[in-house]
Amino acid sequence: MFFKIRLISFFLKAILFGLVFLPSNLTITPPDDFKYSVSLSYDFEQIKHTVPFIKKDFIGFKEFLGFFESGSDYKKINRLGYLGKYQFGKSTLKVLKIDYLINNFINEPALQEKAFLMNVMRNKWILRREIRRFNGLMINNLLITESGIIAAAHLSGPGNVKKFLRSNGQINLDFKDINGTKISDYIRIFKGFDISKIRSVRKPILLD
Repeated sequence: MFFKIRLISFFLKAILFGLVFLPSNLTITPPDDFKYSVSLSYDFEQIKHTVPFIKKDFIGFKEFLGFFESGSDYKKINRLGYLGKYQFGKSTLKVLKIDYLINNFINEPALQEKAFLMNVMRNKWILRREIRRFNGLMINNLLITESGIIAAAHLSGPGNVKKFLRSNGQINLDFKDINGTKISDYIRIFKGFDISKIRSVRKPILLD
């Protein structure tokens, strides 16, 4: 089991390295029917995730981010207590006014998808000025896009993304999570997705 975990960790780090350090002008276009699969084993449960290369729209954005966060595992709980496919913290769920009892949340994929959409809408509102000001600009050889900003907000919170952008990318404000993933990493990895159709809403409401 330990070897499998180390192997999975190495595999995901390799993906991150490739996405971060490949030249920004390099485009990889796999065949339409190409799919990439990875199997994750947790104790006695075998979970298989299949992630297609899909359009760079909101669906592509959320599915890629969900795969990157948890391997698209709705039931995942990491060692710090972050929950589900998108690895939500309990404080974020509380802000969104979502019931964050662990069993309620990780066993309801539809609720997790609604939470993700609500969080994107809220972060777009909080970062609306930064999106208008920085979208399409280069900061320290880093292309800033709306989707990269919103992904970084999911990682580090919208307040930290504001500080990073308004400082023109100062290294000391390029905050990182417990795994060492930085704001600039998410801005780079998740750049160029078209999420413009998602509205910015100050206080999104959970609908049934």
